[in-house]
Parts: sequence; structure tokens; C-alpha cells
Amino acid sequence: MLSNSCKYAIRAIIYLALKEENNKRIGIKEIATELDIPSPFLGKILQILAKNKILKSIKGPNGGFYFAKRPNEITLLSIIEIIDGLDFLNNCLIGLRSCSANNNYDMQCPLHEKYEPISKQIYELFSSETIESIKLKIITSGETIAL
Repeated sequence: MLSNSCKYAIRAIIYLALKEENNKRIGIKEIATELDIPSPFLGKILQILAKNKILKSIKGPNGGFYFAKRPNEITLLSIIEIIDGLDFLNNCLIGLRSCSANNNYDMQCPLHEKYEPISKQIYELFSSETIESIKLKIITSGETIAL
């Protein structure tokens, strides 16, 4: 459902939240190594998040990434929308142009009736979970981010 880029973005943001200390900058190499993500690929993803004002970055030996917004203001949905877009929630699941998910036609695809309520639940989940809420659940559970 989500691209690898989007999963990497979410994992990196959660990692930053778990390591957050007074806007301390965390370098791309540390994040990439800890999460086992190729550094150049992760760098491009994090620059997209910086361009969209989720993160800030500073170049140089003491540089790195840190939050532009507080983690409690960043929803999963906002990250997904920036990286992947919301087509998988808003458009016909199988791509029929005549499906009412894509436009104002009354016609529906064979999956529309079953997919629409699931799509709404997924939207609610992604829009209600913040990076802060996920961080707190991880800390409480004693889990770590999977490599």
C-alpha cells in the first residue's frame, strides 16, 4: 500500500522523534546506518520532508536533520501525502475511470462498496496518529524500530 520511500520516511521521522533532544541535529549517516536504509536514498527523502517544512536541515560537519514542526503536529497522513500522495485512498482501487470514487458518475467498480469503508478507516487511522503518539507507544512497549 505504501511505497518503500514512504515507509523509510515514516521510520526516519520516528527515529528522529525517539532521539530528539532540544532540536539536536541528527546526521543522515546515523539515521541511515541505524535503520539500514541507503544513505543517498534516505537523503533525498528527508530533503523532500524538509522542503515541505516537516524537517529542517543544516549542512556541514555539525549538520543534520531536526524537526521544523513538533512531532505532535505531524500526522502519518501528512507524511504519506507528501511522499506518496493520497491516490490510493481517493481513487478507484482498480483504476476504472467511470467509478464514482474518481468522479461524479453513479457507476461503481466491483470493489467500491467494500473498499470505500475500509479506505475511510485507513484515512482516519493515518490522520489520527501523530509521530508523537507513535513515539510514546514505542517507548511504552519497549520496542525498537525494525531494521
